[in-house]
Amino acid sequence: MDALTLGSAVVALASASVAAVLGYWQQRRLRAMEQRNLMDAYGASLAWAAFDLQSRLFNILDGHVIDQLPRLPEHGKGFLTAFLTEGTADERAYARRSTVFVLAEYLGWVEILRRDVQFLDIGRSRTNREVMVKISEIGSALNRTSKDGNELRLFRAQQRAIGELMVHPEGEPGRRRCLGYTEFSAKLDTDDGFSRWFEPLLADIDRLASDADSAGPALARLEVVQRRLIDLIDLLDPKAERFPQFRYAFDRERQMRFPRG
Repeated sequence: MDALTLGSAVVALASASVAAVLGYWQQRRLRAMEQRNLMDAYGASLAWAAFDLQSRLFNILDGHVIDQLPRLPEHGKGFLTAFLTEGTADERAYARRSTVFVLAEYLGWVEILRRDVQFLDIGRSRTNREVMVKISEIGSALNRTSKDGNELRLFRAQQRAIGELMVHPEGEPGRRRCLGYTEFSAKLDTDDGFSRWFEPLLADIDRLASDADSAGPALARLEVVQRRLIDLIDLLDPKAERFPQFRYAFDRERQMRFPRG
């Protein structure tokens, strides 16, 4: 092999090596962009679901405080009292179903994130790791057992099962979604296998509304869940871009009514 041929071979090999390296880094860059897009999409949906659930829990918790006050016009009525105990038939149905729905929807998005977690660079992202830790803490709070009050308590396997039921069957990795409220309500009415999982939760809502004086242990656990949800929202929306600033009023109000310590 003459010098010219050898030189050409070396140049060709070097060019191929450079192209391979550039191709590798280009693929990593594209992969990282896909991961960010997926986390943005799923993170936004999870944040909204967490926000809706913590808002409903706040209304229940705050409502129980209101109902313990002397019944004066300026105090009004608590959420469950106003819409379930003393509400119309439509209001009662909405209070029960929508409360269970926001809990189920949150668990649905947690299940979606768990299913598609292989698409996320969890190990390299501190925020993503913190999100998964916070989700685990929320699950632990929902799972907490008390001998005196277990309304809206769900064991880990029950949380997974409800989350699985809420994942829309037509989704695919990277493009999954949860059942909407209309779809959820329709399945409650027509699918016995589906509704069986939610009947205990619907009964829990009734007990929280009818027995406010003995709901303390359950309320203490739900308060922890609500606080953990706010922590999760802060991770998913650190600059408060997705939610109005008044979301922080929920936590401030809870600290005033239920001081820690």
